[in-house]
Order: sequence, then structure tokens, then C-alpha cells
Amino acid sequence: MRELTALLCLACAAAAQAPRINDINYYGLHKVTAEKIQAVTGLRKGGTLTASKGDIEDQIDKIPGVVLVRVEALCCEGTAVDLFVGIEEKGAPHPAFHSTPEGTAALPREILDTYADFLSAVARAAARGNTTEDFTAGHSMMDDPEARAFQPRFLSFAADHFDWLRDVLRNSADSGQRAVAAALVGYGADRQQAAGELQYAIGDPDASVRNNAMRALAAIAVYAGKQPGSGIRIAPTWLVEMLHSIVLEDRIQAARALVLVTDSPNSGALDLIRERGIDSLKEMARWTTLRYALPPFLLLGRVAGMPDSEIHAQWETGDRESVIQKAVALEPGKHSHP
Repeated sequence: MRELTALLCLACAAAAQAPRINDINYYGLHKVTAEKIQAVTGLRKGGTLTASKGDIEDQIDKIPGVVLVRVEALCCEGTAVDLFVGIEEKGAPHPAFHSTPEGTAALPREILDTYADFLSAVARAAARGNTTEDFTAGHSMMDDPEARAFQPRFLSFAADHFDWLRDVLRNSADSGQRAVAAALVGYGADRQQAAGELQYAIGDPDASVRNNAMRALAAIAVYAGKQPGSGIRIAPTWLVEMLHSIVLEDRIQAARALVLVTDSPNSGALDLIRERGIDSLKEMARWTTLRYALPPFLLLGRVAGMPDSEIHAQWETGDRESVIQKAVALEPGKHSHP
């Protein structure tokens, strides 16, 4: 199984031409409407993105009932961007993260430099159009030869120094150190042990740590699905909670990981999604930027008990709403929900 890394970027403020808004996607809206947000910001599909991220967030923040705001622009098709506007309303569900660690645990400079060089190689691979990676071994192995050459070192370090990685992941006050540790923990030989540490790391207060942890956990989920005799169990709790996050990447990575966790029959995960995740997933499944809408749509179809072939057929016809409503009808305590 291959996973294409999504490279996210903010619209370039320095661009000579103001970016055109290709699509606007919303999340976290319960009482506040998209129309209200458009009225106070002037944002519209096909319009230009002239205001800064901070200015737009300040405008939305003044809407009664809005507690948090997050605006991100993902690029690029020429000068066009896909805009994501997320809010957290007063009283809405949200993840509760761990407290920031205060310890001094740190990784050796050699492994930090190796990881930095790896990221540079990944960036060069992306510029060449090759960000494909293989998760079947339970960890990422890049297709690009230059980037891939660094990854055996991660395997060796995780095999020899897993406790060190665990200490940094749980105790380092430096979020950059924790982010590297989260990426490398996924290379641990004991995949169940690695999964446990990564599930803890999904609750980290830093978004980059959570992102690395969810991607690494997704790779273990691929391995577990292909090796059912391995006995690896991945608890979906933190992944489902990330569906409520104000941070877009939290939601995107959580949905992708949950798709992999539920590729094999997993009634416990689907039950938890049905109980805690329907509202967030239905918003995401309605996004007009289709590459990000498909994973939550697939999850809703599985919650509704539909086979993947039928879910994909509905997707191909463009009939997303019937699948969404089938899942909503199964939400505990609700017979229907718009």
C-alpha cells in the first residue's frame, strides 16, 4: 500500500499576484454558519485572497460564540488556493492535550542532523514530484532513493535506543526533539510497543509531534492489517478525538489513520467513531476539496455498514449525501441530523 504525502503550504503573501480562492471548506460549524463567516470576511469562491491569515482570523473571532479560529490555505494550482476555515464554538467538543513536558531529555546531535538531512531530501523529492512512500513494513520507506537512504539509520537507532526515544517523547521540553522522537518511534522493532507510545504522542500539545505520531501509527496500522496474526492492537481513542481539533492537519491525519485502522473489520473503532465522530466527519466529507473529503466519506460509509465497493461507487456518482445520512441515522440518540 502506498501513501502519498500531502504537502501543505500557506498561500504566499509575497506572490506578485493575490491568490485566487479555488474552494472554501469549513469545519467546526454548529451554530455559526458559513454565510455568517463570508459576510464578515468577504471570502468567496473564485475571489482573491487579499487579507492576511491573521486579519481573517481576527474578523471571524469577533463572531459571537466563536472561541478559536484557524484559517489555512493549501496550494497550489498556479495562483489558486484551497481555503480551510475552522472554528471552535463555545461548548463544542475539543481534544484535551497533555501538559507540556518540562524535562531535559534530548536526542544525540547525530540523529537530529540525520533527520534534518532526511527532511531536506524529502523536500527535494517533492520538488521532483516523488513523495510516495511504502508503509507495508510498518514504517515509512520513501520511494525516492536519496530520501530512502536515510531511513535504515532510523531503524538501527530505534532498535538500539528505543527507551531513549520514549524518554524524549514523554519528557523533553523541546517540541522539536519530541517531533523527531515521534517519527523515529515508529521504526521500533516491537510494533505494539511503538503503537502504544505513538498513541500517547497523539495527545502532545504540539501539532508537529501529533502529525508525526499519527503518520507513524498509520504505517503500523497498514502492517497490522496485512499481518493479522501479529496481534497488534491500535486503540482509536486519540485518533477519534483529533477529529474535533481546530488544527486542520490533526483532522486530516486522524481521518487517514482511521481509514487504515478500519481497513480490516474493527467494530470497536467504528462504534467509537459512531459515538464521537459523526458530526466532524460529515463536515469533512462535504468538503469541496475532494482529496481531503474522501477519507472521512469512506469512514462514514463504513460506520453505516456499507462495503467499500458501494461507498466508492457512491463517491464516483457524486452522491455523497445519501451515504452521510445513512451514517448520521446511526448516531446514538439521533434519528436524523442535518
